[in-house]
Amino acid sequence: MLYEELNKDIRFEEGINSCISCGTCTAICPAAQVYPYQPRAIAETVSTKDDKLIEELLKSETIWYCGECMSCKTRCPRGNAPGLIIMALRALSIKKGLFVESEKGRQQLVLKRTIGEWSYKYGYCVHVDHLNTEMFPELGPIFDFEKKHIDAFMERVGASYHQDKPGALRKIPQEALDEISSIFEVTGAHRQFQHIEKVSAVKAKEMNLELDESGIESDYVQHIYNFSNEEDHSI
Repeated sequence: MLYEELNKDIRFEEGINSCISCGTCTAICPAAQVYPYQPRAIAETVSTKDDKLIEELLKSETIWYCGECMSCKTRCPRGNAPGLIIMALRALSIKKGLFVESEKGRQQLVLKRTIGEWSYKYGYCVHVDHLNTEMFPELGPIFDFEKKHIDAFMERVGASYHQDKPGALRKIPQEALDEISSIFEVTGAHRQFQHIEKVSAVKAKEMNLELDESGIESDYVQHIYNFSNEEDHSI
């Protein structure tokens, strides 16, 4: 039973009390201004305890629109937090392998192979060594020049780029990286990452797209990163 599993998540327990459907959360929500997303509708849906409706949510784009800013929590007169409900729904969607049924859900593989892996491999969720203007065009053409002369730039700004001393972009000690990896292990993050990979591999095969075991260059990763059906995400 999906509702029973959802109800075991402490975030869900903390996130929903007694929604009066006042709409304050939707009115204050930044995501609702640009996406077809209503936190109130999320709270109403899970409150029905209807497994069929909850399954539709788990397969939908809707649960991936939230930025988890928690503005809803601060404004709700009943103390509800749709942002926490969303966290619980996302976790359940991944656990059940339903995240690959939506465009935004499939992008969890990109997050896993970038921010997720970089965090425990290098100690940085985002590191200049792994950025490029092909995948992140918003960096602008000047970034290509800076990247080409990275050592000189880092020296001028006083960074400890790849050095074993305090400072920005310093080399993170292996002991610290091992500790980060241990945190990922005990919290279940590594297990969740493995599941994302496993389910994504099945989806890639279904879509007839190549998916390498690692990296972000394969056809499937590039597709889920670059493809966006704007009609599905417009208000």
